[in-house]
Amino acid sequence: RTINSPRALEHVLPPSSEELQQGTATITCLANKGFPSDWSLSWKVDGSGSISWEESRSPVVLQNDGLYSWSSTLRLPADRWMKVGSVTCEATQGCQALVSEPLRRDHCPQS
Repeated sequence: RTINSPRALEHVLPPSSEELQQGTATITCLANKGFPSDWSLSWKVDGSGSISWEESRSPVVLQNDGLYSWSSTLRLPADRWMKVGSVTCEATQGCQALVSEPLRRDHCPQS
């Protein structure tokens, strides 16, 4: 049932240059058109999970179409971000998984 699938995981937003200058990197993953009770978001940095970052999830928002959207935020020190190759966001429900396009640090503008 595709209606239960977050259909948009392509929105992975990189940190701003102003934020990096302050020593922090925040990356946001937006998941749309899914049911939050069924799906969970997780992060992979350079292909693996880790406990060396801070992760948080936004409150769930009910859209006009009756489906939900939510986001997950990844925070890590700016110096660690400068060593990262890529970041992906993954939505999972049981055996199903949707993975975002990798956010590659070297493709992001640097200040």
